Amino acid sequence: MMLDLDTEELKTSLGKCPFQVAHALADHPLFELPRLVELAQRLPAAQVEYNAGDLPVSQDPARTPRNGLSADETIRRIETCRSWLVLKNVETAPPYRDLLEGLLAQVRASASLACVSDQQAFIFVSSPGAVTPYHMDPEENFLLQVRGRKTMHVWDASDRAVLSEQELERFFTGAHRNLAFKESYRPKASSFALAPGLGVHVPLTSPHWVQNGPEVSISFSITVWNQACSRQAHAHRFNARLRHWGLRPSPVGQSALRDGLKQRFCQAQRRLFSLGA
Repeated sequence: MMLDLDTEELKTSLGKCPFQVAHALADHPLFELPRLVELAQRLPAAQVEYNAGDLPVSQDPARTPRNGLSADETIRRIETCRSWLVLKNVETAPPYRDLLEGLLAQVRASASLACVSDQQAFIFVSSPGAVTPYHMDPEENFLLQVRGRKTMHVWDASDRAVLSEQELERFFTGAHRNLAFKESYRPKASSFALAPGLGVHVPLTSPHWVQNGPEVSISFSITVWNQACSRQAHAHRFNARLRHWGLRPSPVGQSALRDGLKQRFCQAQRRLFSLGA
């Protein structure tokens, strides 16, 4: 078994709050640096993102500094080049797709993961001390630490004192994932010390930032997009439109019926646009 899951915790907390998991991927050969260099060389440029790793917690994405290296050179020199890199959608490479499918099969066997329409995998490679700025992601995520240590600070996505409806609406209508961090948020974080063999579940849009330890860090992120993710995303997009028209929409999550109607409206409109095109 590649994942060690608490079935009861998975059933009660999946998609609702962060929790720690254990796994058997520490020092897996698919995550050795030479294999990752080869993978970076094969992937399209759009599937590789990297930059300098010496960043503040709150980072303006338009001003994120580059590191002056190529992607494969960044991985080769990751111990000393003070950088952060992600290989996206690595499920397009068969060995990583097989690994992703095996891990998610365990999650499905232990919890109801309804109507999964998309599943993706990402590999994060970071220098000692690198920071991943405060941000949110558009899917349910399990981040599995393979090499090195890091501390991940995660906030409750439903806490509107930390994450406003307007921020969610901007995100689901195309804004960058990075968010503005305030020191007043810090006491509300759940912090997870990750070492090889440990991981953390991060629910959809839960804000988080990451501080690497004194070693090179490699993490494998497995993500899913399911019916609940789709409902939230469409409801926030609908609310963004209502707010643009000067209305005050009801917050997402207060009524499953209203959220479902907003989702169906957006889906119907998208189908009409696609037919018109």
